[in-house]
Amino acid sequence: MIRNRYGILLIVFATYFLLPSCEDFVELEPPNYKMVAQTVFEDDETVIAAVTGIYNELFSSASFANGHISSVTVLAGMSSDILETTSATDIRYGPFQQNQISPSETQDASANYELWSSAYNIVYMANAILEGSTNSVDISKETRTSVEGQVLFIRAFTYFYLVNLYGDVPLILTTDYRQNAIVPRTDASKVLERIKADLDLAIALLDPVRDYTDMERTQVNLYVALALRARVSLYEEDWQQAEEYSSTVINQETHYELQMDLNQVFLKNSREAIWQISPRPEGFIPFSYTREGYFFRGFNSSPVKLSDDFVATLHVEDKRLASWIDFNESRGFYYPQKYKDGSSRGNITEYSMVLRLAEQYLIRAEARAMQGNLSGAIADLDKIRVRAGLAPLADTNPEMGQQALLDMIMEERKQELFTEWGHRWFDLKRTGKATEVLAPLKPLWQDTDVLYPIPGEERAKNPNIIQNEGY
Repeated sequence: MIRNRYGILLIVFATYFLLPSCEDFVELEPPNYKMVAQTVFEDDETVIAAVTGIYNELFSSASFANGHISSVTVLAGMSSDILETTSATDIRYGPFQQNQISPSETQDASANYELWSSAYNIVYMANAILEGSTNSVDISKETRTSVEGQVLFIRAFTYFYLVNLYGDVPLILTTDYRQNAIVPRTDASKVLERIKADLDLAIALLDPVRDYTDMERTQVNLYVALALRARVSLYEEDWQQAEEYSSTVINQETHYELQMDLNQVFLKNSREAIWQISPRPEGFIPFSYTREGYFFRGFNSSPVKLSDDFVATLHVEDKRLASWIDFNESRGFYYPQKYKDGSSRGNITEYSMVLRLAEQYLIRAEARAMQGNLSGAIADLDKIRVRAGLAPLADTNPEMGQQALLDMIMEERKQELFTEWGHRWFDLKRTGKATEVLAPLKPLWQDTDVLYPIPGEERAKNPNIIQNEGY
């Protein structure tokens, strides 16, 4: 048992201090914090501790996921038409706003590398837990099943962002550092197949009747996996599956409902939340607030703001304008206020939202519209519109045509999901509208800008990784 507890401490130490990038697992020497399955996962307690560690990492050090300066939320928001810099000379975010990201040796390149490397650290941790639980003979069947389901989801979730940001990416499925050091990029379609396979296995493993532990919505369960599976199906244009998966989540009324008060949506354990990341203090991390709440405080020194053009798309009666957006009077810019707390200590009121019910309604609305079920699509879209204080389409325009309805759904996605996990950037890309929408706003736009560059530091370590076109 002493050996096991040492393993736990080693993981915790690595989580907070030694995992800022994926550099260590592609070196030719094994990382000194390498999780060794035989010495760590010898009972239920240690493997559960390892899974807790990966959840903590998503908040503490995983830049792509934590909603802070190099997160998907911030960087992809800059790349779309949602966020802008507050300074014309900003060298970290300006290149993301103009879609002129450098592969190396600049501040924007550093942010891009943090995005990439932190995602691959999560992949590495997931692989280590999967290997450790598989190799252990002393973990109970129930714990092994739950752990593998959660970790397979987390790996799929991470690859979802990697493949949508970069296209073809190395598919790393092992902790073998020598093998990982030379893995070339894998075709995006094959990465997507692995994402679906991991999610489908997670769905099979996760208990359909298991509630959230201690009523906290911070642990992956069956409906978390189904929610992401619905999104993947939408991106693949598998409309029937997208409708089926989203419907399964929407129908879990004992778990989920739309919060009619918009100020309640992003609170911890909100009934709209499907999966959240907790900022609960762990170890040396003192935060009692989300990173999004801290980053988007709207201070005079804030590096980013909401685009005036985006704010102008919201109707004056839209409750999202009053509840989720604020205005800096002294500097004259709008900023997001979905999270209200960016400074408290010891009184956690909000968790970082990852997946929520509103997206599932929007997924199903689009899937239904694409299948010709326009009335069903309008019914779903009206759930979001009515909550926002807007007139239901069923009353104002029940005979709306398919294309007009699809355009309306895209507009509602933009207005509902802004500054959440890069939804707008990915929507423009998957619908083929990135150039149409962004070229008039960004003078240097090129079609190849839909993919971020592979970080130069990564290519320097692995010569088998080729660069994306346009860089």
